[in-house]
Amino acid sequence: MSAAGQREGLVVGIDPVRDGRLALAWAADEAHRRRLALRLVVAVPPLREAQLVDDTPRHRAQKHAGNEALRTAADWARARHADVRITSDLLDGAPATVVSDLSRQAAMVVLGSRRLSRTEEFLSAGSLVVPVTAQARCPVVVVGEAEHSTQDPPYLVVGVDGSEASRSALALAFEEADLRRCELRAVAVWQPPVFFRHADGTSLHAERRLLAETTAGRSERYPDIRITHEVLIGSPVELLAEASEHALAVVVGRRGRGGYMGMRLGSVVHGLLHRAHCPVITVPGP
Repeated sequence: MSAAGQREGLVVGIDPVRDGRLALAWAADEAHRRRLALRLVVAVPPLREAQLVDDTPRHRAQKHAGNEALRTAADWARARHADVRITSDLLDGAPATVVSDLSRQAAMVVLGSRRLSRTEEFLSAGSLVVPVTAQARCPVVVVGEAEHSTQDPPYLVVGVDGSEASRSALALAFEEADLRRCELRAVAVWQPPVFFRHADGTSLHAERRLLAETTAGRSERYPDIRITHEVLIGSPVELLAEASEHALAVVVGRRGRGGYMGMRLGSVVHGLLHRAHCPVITVPGP
């Protein structure tokens, strides 16, 4: 089974408050590339978590705004790709919980980023990025900035560290590169211990060998994709963000699921969500 295949379509979290067309454009293009349906979703939380039904004027106003946002988004996506099947759902519930539940059967979840600070991300009731990325059962794409498609040749960046999650990320990165007919930069980052003053030749050699071995099988399956290998020394967040500054997207694996508001998300993934200047695709382990 492919990393994003054999599941239902792409789920897009629509924000009724902010213009999320960057994320919607990414999702519509991806649905077109993969010939998948697009499901647009707005979740309206109740006034209090314990409530089963909320019929206050505030809640009705939120539902009205949600319906309007869905209608506008669907019209815009159809105008972009008339061949993509689009459905819209206005659902009751906490947005992060609703979207995370939908990820069980989705090929991908696509979200826009408000570019909140870490503190704002944790305290914002409507924030989706951190909790959904931590809990989703499928790849999650966070679109804070547009793809850098003006690079020649265009490329994707994938972070590789030998874990099962990064192998899943590599599988999806090859799929994406094949769909887009672009190049792939596989990057491993060695972060030396604090007491090391100089690069350790043995550790660097092990990283290079791991990188080559991890990508070898995929390269045989996708012989037309040009892939480069890079082992960098320093902070994984800073170096992956820098490597992907002009990329179509950066793809990384994420380990584990759950954790309140993404507390178990992982420092590298969490850092990239706030530092990367291109879409960030996170892929759960098998």
